[in-house]
Amino acid sequence: MRLGIYFNVHLVSDSTGETLNTMMRAAAAQFDHAIPVEHNYYLVRSNKQIERVLNDIEAAPGVVWYTIANPELRETLKQFCLKKGIPALAVLDQAVHMLSRHLGISATTHTAMQHRLDTNYFDRMEALNFSLAHDDGQNLNGLHEADVVLVGVSRTSKTPTCVYLGNRGVRAGNIPLVPGIPPPPILGELRRPLIVGLKLSAERLIQIRRNRLLTLQETRETEYIDEDAVRAEVVEAGRLFQRHKWKVIDVSRRSVEETAAAILNILSQRAHH
Repeated sequence: MRLGIYFNVHLVSDSTGETLNTMMRAAAAQFDHAIPVEHNYYLVRSNKQIERVLNDIEAAPGVVWYTIANPELRETLKQFCLKKGIPALAVLDQAVHMLSRHLGISATTHTAMQHRLDTNYFDRMEALNFSLAHDDGQNLNGLHEADVVLVGVSRTSKTPTCVYLGNRGVRAGNIPLVPGIPPPPILGELRRPLIVGLKLSAERLIQIRRNRLLTLQETRETEYIDEDAVRAEVVEAGRLFQRHKWKVIDVSRRSVEETAAAILNILSQRAHH
């Protein structure tokens, strides 16, 4: 087995640094065994702060990723890295240049624009808290305030999808469909949220549930994984979705990210109608 390749990554931002973190981790994930050692510098907005950053980069060379609006601080960092032969990437530059050409206007260079990221951050935290508070049929009355409500039988990835959506600023809740128990009446009363039924093939559902029971070291055969019972459960859920004319997403072969992306697309289309 190959050992991990550790490398230093210096993430320098005049804001919260979330953009850098997300993009760097997505890029590093493309390389097997590559393990970034993160050095994070947030809210870097003065010469004194940038000096400390430069000292740290020199002490632990690696690669530098940055999002800095102030031209003077950017240039200081850029020239230092150039002089020391340290690879440096202005992460948003290409995206900003492309938009600038398309819009025919220059980007603003003051740090104030970064405050929008901070506001966005708090919006996302609020949405994430909403998703956690309305997970698995909790606080049903609060679902009137949701953007999305996911409905599905057990093990259709309702919770992770809601958490992912929450992290994208979407207030999502979910309601499990339990065999023998009618769905809560509130599902027929919701007007504001987009309701989405998550469906899964019986075969895939049984496979996932068996793995779940193994994880819990549960060996008893139950209706939870009985083929006929699971098929009946899936059929009943499908009928419910059809009756209410809800949007339906088949998650049999989708990752959580793909399911969330499909939901975000539906929300976007809905907003434009």
